[in-house]
Amino acid sequence: MTTRRGWRALLAAACMVLAGGLGSVQAQGVPIVTGDHWTKSSVDQKKAYLLGIGNLLQVEVEYFGNNPPSDAQSFVPRMSRGLRGESPDSVRGKIDAWYAANPSRLSRPVLEVVWTEIVVPKTK
Repeated sequence: MTTRRGWRALLAAACMVLAGGLGSVQAQGVPIVTGDHWTKSSVDQKKAYLLGIGNLLQVEVEYFGNNPPSDAQSFVPRMSRGLRGESPDSVRGKIDAWYAANPSRLSRPVLEVVWTEIVVPKTK
């Protein structure tokens, strides 16, 4: 119980800090990582991106604990199920392969590729 409260307090504090600092970011627009960025990135940059996504998913999983939101309330439960058994390297390989097979679609966001090409097929 204390751990859950600790996670919630940490998440709430992080959200407040981010919300305070996002005013200027929103005005400039947050860049969306696309295949153009992805294909020009090093392996380490790609891994860091995927680990960041994984950490965000884990924070929400921990936040909700034994009371996870439904698929209609959050994409995280479905994303977690769809990525179960995957490693950052396996996801990176699948993203690399998708962009290699679809070079005319480099404007497609990386998260869209993850969702439609990895998560959705594994959660149908």
